[in-house]
Amino acid sequence: MAPTLCLLLDGCDDQSTVLAHDYAARASLPVRVEHAADAESNVGVARHRAMQLGARVLDGAGFLLTTDGDSVPATDWLQTMVAGLRLADVVAGKVVRTVTWSNPVQDRLERYYEALHATRRSLDPVAWEALATHHQTSGANLGISVQHYRAIGGFQPIPAGEDARLADDAARAGLRVRRDAASVVFTSDRRTGRVAHGFAEGLRALDGNSDGVEVAHPDDAMWQYRGHALARHAYDSGYFAPLAEAIGLDRDHLIGVHRDSPNAEAFAMRVVPVPPGGMRRVTLAAAEAALAALALARYAA
Repeated sequence: MAPTLCLLLDGCDDQSTVLAHDYAARASLPVRVEHAADAESNVGVARHRAMQLGARVLDGAGFLLTTDGDSVPATDWLQTMVAGLRLADVVAGKVVRTVTWSNPVQDRLERYYEALHATRRSLDPVAWEALATHHQTSGANLGISVQHYRAIGGFQPIPAGEDARLADDAARAGLRVRRDAASVVFTSDRRTGRVAHGFAEGLRALDGNSDGVEVAHPDDAMWQYRGHALARHAYDSGYFAPLAEAIGLDRDHLIGVHRDSPNAEAFAMRVVPVPPGGMRRVTLAAAEAALAALALARYAA
C-alpha cells in the first residue's frame, strides 16, 4: 500500500486549513485532512485523534508514523522508520532541534541523557535496540503498528508526556521499543507553544538557567537498569533468588508477576521498583560529575 499523509488540524485558527487543502490538491501521494474544531488544547487527545484517522485510512492494518506541525522529517524518514518497525514493535526516532538561538543548558541536558542511555544499554542490552541509539521518546518522531497501538490503548488523554507514557505502556505490555537515531526529524526551537509543559516551554525555562536544573541521580537510574537486566535473566532462567535480593522483593511476588507477564521485557518493566531511597533529585552539574565517575570506574574495572 502506498503511504498516505494524514493531517489533523487541531483547533487551528490561522491559514492551516487553506494550506492543507491546497497541498492535498497537488500532492504526489494521497492526503487526508481532518478538522478538530472542538479541540480542548490537550495534546494527548489530539495525537490520539490523528492516530485514529491513520488507522481508519489503513483499515486497521499497517504502520502509523507520527510527527508534529512544527517539524520536518528527514528525506529517508519513511524508509528508516519502516525498517526499524521490521525489527521492533515501536520505534522512537531522534528529534534534532533547529538552532535559531542557542540554548547551552539544553545542549548539556541532551548530552547527559545520551550518555545515561548509552550506559543503560551497556548494563541492560536488548536485541532489538538500534546500533546508533539515543535517549528520546517524542511524538514528533514515533512509529507503531495499528494492531499494537490499539492493543495498548493508544495515546492517553493527558496534557503532556503522552509520548513517554505510550512508550512506557508498550514496554510494560511486552512490546519492543527501539530508539533509533537513524530516523531523524528536525523540530523547531521556538519558545512560544500551545501546550503547557511542552517543548517550547521547556526551552524557555532553560534559557540562561543552569543552576536550577535538576535530574534524577544517575546512581538511582543505574540501580533500575541493573534490576532490569537481572529481571530479564530471571524470566528466562526461572531462578529468582539474585533478583529478589537485589530489588528487595520476595520470591513469591516475583513468581506471581512472572506468571502474568507475556515476556521478559514486560516482566522487567513491571517488577523493578524505584530504588529503596526513591529517585533522588540532584543538580545537572552533580549528575554530570556522578555519571562521569561511574564511567571512569567501569572503565578502570
